[in-house]
Amino acid sequence: MQKNIKIFNFFYSKLLSEKTKKNSEKVFVSIAIVSFLLHLLIIGLVDLELIKLNDYSKLLNNPISAIYTPFSFILIYEVYLLVYYLPKSTTIYIGKQYEIITLIIIRRIFKDMTKLEFTDNWFGVKTNLYFTLDLLSTMILFYLIYIFYKLNRINEINQSKIQQSIEVNQFIRLKNVMAMFLIPIFLFLSIYSLGHWIYENLFSIKEIVENLKDINKIFFDEFFTILILIEVLLLLFSFFLTDKFSKVIRNSGFIISTILIKLSFGTEGILSTILVVFAVLFGVIILWIHNKYEQAEAEKITSVLKT
Repeated sequence: MQKNIKIFNFFYSKLLSEKTKKNSEKVFVSIAIVSFLLHLLIIGLVDLELIKLNDYSKLLNNPISAIYTPFSFILIYEVYLLVYYLPKSTTIYIGKQYEIITLIIIRRIFKDMTKLEFTDNWFGVKTNLYFTLDLLSTMILFYLIYIFYKLNRINEINQSKIQQSIEVNQFIRLKNVMAMFLIPIFLFLSIYSLGHWIYENLFSIKEIVENLKDINKIFFDEFFTILILIEVLLLLFSFFLTDKFSKVIRNSGFIISTILIKLSFGTEGILSTILVVFAVLFGVIILWIHNKYEQAEAEKITSVLKT
Protein backbone atom coordinates (compact mmCIF):
# COMPACT_ATOMS: atom_id res chain seq x y z
CA MET A 1 0.00 0.00 0.00
CA GLN A 2 2.78 2.40 0.97
CA LYS A 3 4.64 1.51 -2.23
CA ASN A 4 1.57 2.29 -4.37
CA ILE A 5 1.20 5.68 -2.70
CA LYS A 6 4.86 6.49 -3.43
CA ILE A 7 4.44 5.50 -7.10
CA PHE A 8 1.28 7.59 -7.35
CA ASN A 9 2.96 10.63 -5.78
CA PHE A 10 5.97 10.25 -8.10
CA PHE A 11 3.89 10.28 -11.30
CA TYR A 12 1.67 13.04 -9.93
CA SER A 13 4.68 15.28 -9.27
CA LYS A 14 5.99 14.61 -12.78
CA LEU A 15 2.70 15.13 -14.64
CA LEU A 16 0.19 17.19 -12.67
CA SER A 17 2.04 19.24 -10.06
CA GLU A 18 2.09 23.04 -9.96
CA LYS A 19 5.80 22.97 -10.83
CA THR A 20 5.14 20.87 -13.94
CA LYS A 21 2.36 23.25 -15.00
CA LYS A 22 4.67 26.28 -14.73
CA ASN A 23 7.48 24.53 -16.61
CA SER A 24 5.05 23.41 -19.31
CA GLU A 25 3.83 26.98 -19.72
CA LYS A 26 7.38 28.23 -20.29
CA VAL A 27 8.09 25.44 -22.78
CA PHE A 28 4.92 25.94 -24.84
CA VAL A 29 5.22 29.73 -24.89
CA SER A 30 8.84 29.39 -26.08
CA ILE A 31 7.82 26.90 -28.76
CA ALA A 32 4.96 29.18 -29.87
CA ILE A 33 7.32 32.15 -30.30
CA VAL A 34 9.96 30.11 -32.16
CA SER A 35 7.33 28.45 -34.40
CA PHE A 36 5.83 31.85 -35.26
CA LEU A 37 9.22 33.26 -36.29
CA LEU A 38 10.08 30.07 -38.19
CA HIS A 39 6.76 30.16 -40.04
CA LEU A 40 7.39 33.79 -41.00
CA LEU A 41 10.88 32.87 -42.19
CA ILE A 42 9.56 30.04 -44.38
CA ILE A 43 6.89 32.34 -45.87
CA GLY A 44 9.61 34.87 -46.66
CA LEU A 45 11.85 32.25 -48.28
CA VAL A 46 8.95 30.89 -50.33
CA ASP A 47 7.97 34.41 -51.40
CA LEU A 48 11.56 35.08 -52.52
CA GLU A 49 11.51 31.70 -54.29
CA LEU A 50 14.61 30.62 -52.37
CA ILE A 51 12.85 27.41 -51.41
CA LYS A 52 10.00 25.57 -53.09
CA LEU A 53 7.36 23.65 -51.19
CA ASN A 54 3.96 22.33 -52.15
CA ASP A 55 2.19 24.92 -54.29
CA TYR A 56 -1.12 24.02 -52.69
CA SER A 57 -0.17 24.74 -49.09
CA LYS A 58 -2.63 27.32 -47.75
CA LEU A 59 -0.49 28.56 -44.88
CA LEU A 60 2.56 29.75 -46.79
CA ASN A 61 1.13 32.55 -48.93
CA ASN A 62 0.48 35.31 -46.39
CA PRO A 63 2.37 36.49 -43.25
CA ILE A 64 -0.92 36.78 -41.32
CA SER A 65 -1.42 33.02 -41.69
CA ALA A 66 1.73 32.54 -39.58
CA ILE A 67 -0.35 33.46 -36.52
CA TYR A 68 -2.09 30.10 -36.98
CA THR A 69 1.05 28.20 -35.93
CA PRO A 70 1.71 29.66 -32.43
CA PHE A 71 -2.01 29.42 -31.66
CA SER A 72 -1.80 25.69 -32.37
CA PHE A 73 0.83 25.27 -29.65
CA ILE A 74 -1.09 27.50 -27.25
CA LEU A 75 -4.10 25.24 -27.83
CA ILE A 76 -2.01 22.19 -26.98
CA TYR A 77 -1.02 23.85 -23.69
CA GLU A 78 -4.69 24.61 -23.01
CA VAL A 79 -5.44 20.91 -23.47
CA TYR A 80 -2.78 20.12 -20.85
CA LEU A 81 -4.42 22.64 -18.50
CA LEU A 82 -7.75 20.92 -19.09
CA VAL A 83 -6.24 17.61 -17.93
CA TYR A 84 -4.45 19.41 -15.08
CA TYR A 85 -7.71 20.79 -13.68
CA LEU A 86 -9.70 17.57 -14.12
CA PRO A 87 -8.98 16.26 -10.59
CA LYS A 88 -8.99 19.71 -9.00
CA SER A 89 -12.28 21.26 -10.12
CA THR A 90 -14.98 19.89 -12.40
CA THR A 91 -16.27 23.35 -13.31
CA ILE A 92 -12.82 24.77 -14.13
CA TYR A 93 -12.16 21.61 -16.16
CA ILE A 94 -15.32 22.29 -18.16
CA GLY A 95 -14.39 25.97 -18.41
CA LYS A 96 -11.08 24.97 -20.01
CA GLN A 97 -13.06 23.09 -22.68
CA TYR A 98 -14.91 26.30 -23.42
CA GLU A 99 -11.63 28.23 -23.58
CA ILE A 100 -10.20 25.67 -26.02
CA ILE A 101 -13.13 25.84 -28.43
CA THR A 102 -13.06 29.67 -28.29
CA LEU A 103 -9.33 29.70 -29.10
CA ILE A 104 -10.00 27.34 -32.02
CA ILE A 105 -12.48 29.85 -33.42
CA ILE A 106 -10.02 32.73 -32.88
CA ARG A 107 -7.33 30.74 -34.69
CA ARG A 108 -9.79 30.17 -37.53
CA ILE A 109 -10.39 33.93 -37.70
CA PHE A 110 -6.67 34.58 -38.24
CA LYS A 111 -6.63 31.90 -40.92
CA ASP A 112 -9.71 33.27 -42.73
CA MET A 113 -8.35 36.83 -42.72
CA THR A 114 -6.16 35.89 -45.67
CA LYS A 115 -9.20 34.75 -47.69
CA LEU A 116 -11.48 37.78 -47.29
CA GLU A 117 -12.97 39.32 -50.43
CA PHE A 118 -13.70 43.04 -50.17
CA THR A 119 -16.82 43.44 -52.28
CA ASP A 120 -20.03 45.48 -52.01
CA ASN A 121 -21.97 42.29 -51.38
CA TRP A 122 -19.97 41.35 -48.24
CA PHE A 123 -22.33 38.68 -46.94
CA GLY A 124 -22.75 37.21 -50.40
CA VAL A 125 -19.26 35.71 -50.10
CA LYS A 126 -19.24 32.57 -47.96
CA THR A 127 -15.79 33.22 -46.46
CA ASN A 128 -16.79 36.76 -45.43
CA LEU A 129 -20.02 35.50 -43.88
CA TYR A 130 -18.23 32.81 -41.84
CA PHE A 131 -15.57 35.32 -40.78
CA THR A 132 -18.21 37.77 -39.49
CA LEU A 133 -20.07 34.97 -37.73
CA ASP A 134 -16.85 33.83 -36.02
CA LEU A 135 -16.18 37.37 -34.80
CA LEU A 136 -19.67 37.60 -33.26
CA SER A 137 -19.49 34.12 -31.75
CA THR A 138 -16.09 34.89 -30.18
CA MET A 139 -17.52 37.91 -28.35
CA ILE A 140 -20.52 35.88 -27.17
CA LEU A 141 -18.33 32.97 -26.01
CA PHE A 142 -15.91 35.33 -24.26
CA TYR A 143 -18.79 36.78 -22.23
CA LEU A 144 -20.37 33.38 -21.53
CA ILE A 145 -17.06 32.05 -20.20
CA TYR A 146 -16.81 35.09 -17.90
CA ILE A 147 -20.30 34.31 -16.55
CA PHE A 148 -19.38 30.62 -16.17
CA TYR A 149 -16.34 31.38 -14.00
CA LYS A 150 -18.33 33.93 -12.00
CA LEU A 151 -20.95 31.27 -11.32
CA ASN A 152 -18.15 28.88 -10.36
CA ARG A 153 -16.95 31.29 -7.65
CA ILE A 154 -20.48 31.39 -6.25
CA ASN A 155 -20.55 27.59 -6.39
CA GLU A 156 -17.29 27.38 -4.41
CA ILE A 157 -18.73 29.64 -1.70
CA ASN A 158 -21.83 27.43 -1.43
CA GLN A 159 -19.69 24.28 -1.32
CA SER A 160 -17.64 25.66 1.57
CA LYS A 161 -20.85 25.94 3.59
CA ILE A 162 -22.00 22.39 2.81
CA GLN A 163 -20.32 19.56 4.72
CA GLN A 164 -18.57 17.14 2.38
CA SER A 165 -18.52 13.37 2.91
CA ILE A 166 -15.28 11.46 3.52
CA GLU A 167 -15.61 9.76 0.12
CA VAL A 168 -14.67 13.04 -1.57
CA ASN A 169 -10.92 12.38 -1.17
CA GLN A 170 -11.31 8.93 -2.77
CA PHE A 171 -13.19 10.46 -5.70
CA ILE A 172 -10.48 13.11 -6.15
CA ARG A 173 -7.84 10.36 -6.13
CA LEU A 174 -9.81 8.55 -8.87
CA LYS A 175 -9.85 11.75 -10.96
CA ASN A 176 -6.10 12.10 -10.42
CA VAL A 177 -5.55 8.59 -11.78
CA MET A 178 -7.72 9.30 -14.83
CA ALA A 179 -5.88 12.58 -15.44
CA MET A 180 -2.51 10.78 -15.36
CA PHE A 181 -3.77 8.26 -17.92
CA LEU A 182 -4.94 11.13 -20.11
CA ILE A 183 -1.48 12.74 -20.24
CA PRO A 184 0.22 10.02 -22.39
CA ILE A 185 -2.90 9.80 -24.59
CA PHE A 186 -2.81 13.55 -25.06
CA LEU A 187 0.91 13.49 -25.91
CA PHE A 188 0.48 10.68 -28.44
CA LEU A 189 -2.46 12.41 -30.17
CA SER A 190 -0.57 15.73 -30.20
CA ILE A 191 2.56 14.30 -31.81
CA TYR A 192 0.62 12.17 -34.31
CA SER A 193 -1.78 14.98 -35.27
CA LEU A 194 0.93 17.62 -35.65
CA GLY A 195 3.13 15.32 -37.76
CA HIS A 196 0.19 14.23 -39.91
CA TRP A 197 -0.94 17.82 -40.43
CA ILE A 198 2.55 19.14 -41.30
CA TYR A 199 3.08 16.32 -43.81
CA GLU A 200 -0.24 16.86 -45.58
CA ASN A 201 0.12 20.67 -45.60
CA LEU A 202 3.71 20.88 -46.81
CA PHE A 203 4.70 17.68 -48.56
CA SER A 204 1.57 15.89 -49.71
CA ILE A 205 0.40 15.63 -53.32
CA LYS A 206 -2.37 17.82 -54.74
CA GLU A 207 -5.18 15.29 -54.38
CA ILE A 208 -4.51 14.79 -50.68
CA VAL A 209 -4.10 18.49 -49.94
CA GLU A 210 -7.38 19.38 -51.61
CA ASN A 211 -9.13 16.91 -49.34
CA LEU A 212 -7.06 17.85 -46.30
CA LYS A 213 -8.69 17.30 -42.94
CA ASP A 214 -8.74 20.27 -40.62
CA ILE A 215 -6.27 19.78 -37.77
CA ASN A 216 -9.21 20.22 -35.36
CA LYS A 217 -10.79 17.06 -36.78
CA ILE A 218 -7.48 15.19 -36.58
CA PHE A 219 -6.79 15.94 -32.90
CA PHE A 220 -9.67 17.62 -31.07
CA ASP A 221 -12.41 15.40 -32.48
CA GLU A 222 -10.65 12.31 -31.10
CA PHE A 223 -9.63 14.00 -27.86
CA PHE A 224 -13.15 15.20 -27.06
CA THR A 225 -14.43 11.67 -27.68
CA ILE A 226 -12.04 10.47 -24.97
CA LEU A 227 -13.18 13.30 -22.67
CA ILE A 228 -16.81 12.25 -23.09
CA LEU A 229 -15.96 8.68 -22.06
CA ILE A 230 -14.00 9.96 -19.05
CA GLU A 231 -16.86 12.23 -18.00
CA VAL A 232 -19.40 9.39 -18.23
CA LEU A 233 -17.16 7.20 -16.04
CA LEU A 234 -16.81 10.02 -13.50
CA LEU A 235 -20.58 10.51 -13.51
CA LEU A 236 -21.10 6.83 -12.75
CA PHE A 237 -18.46 6.80 -10.00
CA SER A 238 -19.92 9.99 -8.52
CA PHE A 239 -23.00 7.98 -7.49
CA PHE A 240 -20.78 6.41 -4.80
CA LEU A 241 -20.27 9.95 -3.50
CA THR A 242 -23.75 11.43 -3.84
CA ASP A 243 -27.09 10.81 -5.50
CA LYS A 244 -28.25 14.43 -5.16
CA PHE A 245 -30.48 15.36 -8.07
CA SER A 246 -28.75 18.71 -8.63
CA LYS A 247 -25.29 17.11 -8.83
CA VAL A 248 -26.46 14.38 -11.22
CA ILE A 249 -28.15 16.90 -13.52
CA ARG A 250 -25.14 19.25 -13.41
CA ASN A 251 -22.67 16.50 -14.32
CA SER A 252 -25.01 15.10 -16.98
CA GLY A 253 -25.46 18.61 -18.39
CA PHE A 254 -21.71 19.07 -18.63
CA ILE A 255 -21.46 15.81 -20.57
CA ILE A 256 -24.14 17.03 -23.00
CA SER A 257 -22.19 20.29 -23.39
CA THR A 258 -19.01 18.36 -24.21
CA ILE A 259 -20.87 16.18 -26.72
CA LEU A 260 -22.22 19.29 -28.49
CA ILE A 261 -18.66 20.65 -28.77
CA LYS A 262 -17.49 17.31 -30.16
CA LEU A 263 -20.32 17.33 -32.70
CA SER A 264 -19.23 20.78 -33.89
CA PHE A 265 -15.98 19.27 -35.23
CA GLY A 266 -18.01 17.08 -37.58
CA THR A 267 -19.89 20.02 -39.08
CA GLU A 268 -18.88 23.16 -40.94
CA GLY A 269 -19.94 26.75 -41.31
CA ILE A 270 -22.90 28.23 -39.47
CA LEU A 271 -24.07 24.95 -37.92
CA SER A 272 -20.66 24.34 -36.33
CA THR A 273 -20.63 27.81 -34.74
CA ILE A 274 -24.22 27.48 -33.50
CA LEU A 275 -23.39 24.15 -31.85
CA VAL A 276 -20.40 25.67 -30.06
CA VAL A 277 -22.29 28.72 -28.77
CA PHE A 278 -25.25 26.60 -27.68
CA ALA A 279 -22.90 24.11 -25.94
CA VAL A 280 -21.34 26.86 -23.81
CA LEU A 281 -24.71 28.57 -23.19
CA PHE A 282 -26.16 25.23 -22.08
CA GLY A 283 -23.27 24.69 -19.65
CA VAL A 284 -23.68 28.19 -18.19
CA ILE A 285 -27.43 27.72 -17.65
CA ILE A 286 -26.91 24.28 -16.09
CA LEU A 287 -24.35 25.70 -13.61
CA TRP A 288 -26.64 28.67 -12.83
CA ILE A 289 -29.58 26.37 -11.98
CA HIS A 290 -27.28 24.04 -10.00
CA ASN A 291 -26.11 27.01 -7.93
CA LYS A 292 -29.71 27.77 -7.03
CA TYR A 293 -30.03 24.28 -5.52
CA GLU A 294 -26.71 24.58 -3.68
CA GLN A 295 -27.54 28.05 -2.37
CA ALA A 296 -30.84 26.82 -0.97
CA GLU A 297 -29.06 23.92 0.79
CA ALA A 298 -26.30 26.19 2.12
CA GLU A 299 -28.89 28.61 3.53
CA LYS A 300 -30.73 25.71 5.16
CA ILE A 301 -27.54 24.42 6.81
CA THR A 302 -26.58 27.93 7.97
CA SER A 303 -30.00 28.46 9.55
CA VAL A 304 -29.80 25.10 11.36
CA LEU A 305 -26.35 25.94 12.77
CA LYS A 306 -27.62 29.26 14.10
CA THR A 307 -30.43 27.60 16.05
